[in-house]
Amino acid sequence: MRISRSRASGTALLTLAAAGALTTALLAPIGAAADDTSTTEDPCKDFPALSDADRRAGNCVPGNDIARMNDRGTKLDAEADEQSSSNVRRLKTIPKQGSFATVDALNSDLAFSGRYAYAGNYNGFTVYDLKNPAKPKVLSQVVCPGSQNDVSVYGDLLVLSTDSSRSDDSCESTAQSATIKDSWEGIKVFDISNPRVPEYVSAVETPCGSHTHTLAPKARKGGWGHDKKGGKGHRGEDLYVYVSSYSPSATYPDCQPPLDSIGVVKIPTEKPEKASLVNVPVLFPDGGNPGNGYTRATSGCHDLTAYPSKDIMAGACMGDGILLDISDREKPVVTEDVRDDNFAFWHSATFNNDATKVVFTDELGGGGAPTCNPTVGPEKGANGIYDITRRGKLEFKSYYKIPRTQANTENCVAHNGSLVPVKGKDIMVQAWYQGGWSMFDFTDSANPKEIAWHDRGPYDANELVTAGPWSTYYYNGYIYSNEIQRGFDVFKVDDRRIRGAERVKFDELNPQSQPRYRE
Repeated sequence: MRISRSRASGTALLTLAAAGALTTALLAPIGAAADDTSTTEDPCKDFPALSDADRRAGNCVPGNDIARMNDRGTKLDAEADEQSSSNVRRLKTIPKQGSFATVDALNSDLAFSGRYAYAGNYNGFTVYDLKNPAKPKVLSQVVCPGSQNDVSVYGDLLVLSTDSSRSDDSCESTAQSATIKDSWEGIKVFDISNPRVPEYVSAVETPCGSHTHTLAPKARKGGWGHDKKGGKGHRGEDLYVYVSSYSPSATYPDCQPPLDSIGVVKIPTEKPEKASLVNVPVLFPDGGNPGNGYTRATSGCHDLTAYPSKDIMAGACMGDGILLDISDREKPVVTEDVRDDNFAFWHSATFNNDATKVVFTDELGGGGAPTCNPTVGPEKGANGIYDITRRGKLEFKSYYKIPRTQANTENCVAHNGSLVPVKGKDIMVQAWYQGGWSMFDFTDSANPKEIAWHDRGPYDANELVTAGPWSTYYYNGYIYSNEIQRGFDVFKVDDRRIRGAERVKFDELNPQSQPRYRE
């Protein structure tokens, strides 16, 4: 059932030599669960790789019954070896290194600027040099623990999300219970004007931390404005950061229920050290989706995707999928809200280039469960594809889920992806954790079709270890994927259906802050 409701409107830096040798100061592995859960029952104690917010939300057990997602006894057609469609080549893999090499140090999101890729990890972030995309090199590694460490870049600035309760806002912090008032969670800002030596600039504490964040620059009156092609920032701009978090608790002084809001952080581009929280707008004055035993109740947003040049944003907010007007960056307004009983957890969103469609994802199982099998079926843990009508309504058209059955030791569900810039087409490439990645055409919203895919096979054939691609994005002719355990992957897809995409060149790409490309 789908319901639509309208609304009125001190860095530890490790620099690598050209040969890739790593000088490392080892850290004790950080657990994703930094909070002290002794005062409350932890339904996800057997899923230590999940982030604090995912564990507090019970995302290991959507529907309160993980047995529904278990396909034991079913004959699976999944092979253990690496597989792909015939049009895919894996060109290079750079394994996790140094302090990022432990199983608990999960690779997370990706962002791109010029010839560099910035890859998040629960222990910090890595800068890769893509001068030769087929042979990327590690340029530098910044150790700064605090899951999930999702990254975004804008001009000479990098923004990093911290969603695990820490002792302070430094990169030398340690895990500390969220029940302690002085604990810290939020965003950190780095200067990446020299990507070999990123410098910590400032930090902003936000309510319930920052599970993810989204950039939306705005020119000040009389300012130069932003290059809509995705170029570097200019003087006279403010960079707005929309901060998503969820799952409050009465025991957390800085994360009290109800959490029906997001955070808005303002970063003056010329003075990023003056970054501050400027608003905490309420998005769900009625409390949002109350949940139904399968769909999670809404208590915050997981992810927001902005389309700054069009002043719109799509939100995936646990039990709700929403559209927002962000023409006033500090005061976003929800304009449309939809729900779907097949969605356990609204996770992320991607517009098509014309902003006439949105692909929402359902992270059934919180990314920690095997949901790509016949028992779960094709409509759960899938994408929901929606058209945006001329009146701004979201109109459901279809589901898309990878057709390959995955093993019971493979966490698999829809996750992060981006557009492939093909003229006149709506094509997306997307990570599916241990389901690998899939490229599909949704030009016909009601009939999406797969174009290409890649699957490395189970990370561990005997037990479920959180692994697989966290984020898979297209950038300037290549597919880049941040594999949670195996490292940074580069792929090439040779297919007539995406020819011409390589002519579109981005100076910068944050998939959660979509640039419009010229067709």
